[in-house]
Amino acid sequence: MVSSEYERRIAGRFVTFDQDGNGYIDREDFNVAAKALLTEFGTAARSDKGQALYVGAEAFWQGMAGIADRDGDQRITRDEFVNGAVKRLRDNPERFAEIARPFLHAALAVADQDGDGRATVEDTARVLRILGVSEDIARAAAATLDADGDGKVGEDEIVPAFARYFTVPE
Repeated sequence: MVSSEYERRIAGRFVTFDQDGNGYIDREDFNVAAKALLTEFGTAARSDKGQALYVGAEAFWQGMAGIADRDGDQRITRDEFVNGAVKRLRDNPERFAEIARPFLHAALAVADQDGDGRATVEDTARVLRILGVSEDIARAAAATLDADGDGKVGEDEIVPAFARYFTVPE
């Protein structure tokens, strides 16, 4: 895949982070995502799971800003996202996974209805929809994440897949 095609695809993924559609990613986008997930799953913001989700969102924001916010204005533009963060992480998706892990871990805990450390495929699709993925893609992605076919998705399945989605051109 040529670099320009890669950049076009990654730029399209920018929208997933830009929760309010204002043309840049900032701390508020991560807070909006956390609040939406808590609302979707009926979890109180002041609960342990709610607090962990907000802490994870802040850690994710700080990691993204540290890599991509080239001008230090506490906002990541589409250009900064494509030409900064993603290009720098393309050859190291594990770094992106580590930046995202606290948020993904907490989001999975919110979606985990039975406390076994994993979410059902359906609840995983709900998380993806809340984060801006279309219904059909969310369902397909959640099913694909269930690599062992047990109807559940764990952190060991979702974190690497998330990193690949945002950093790998294929």
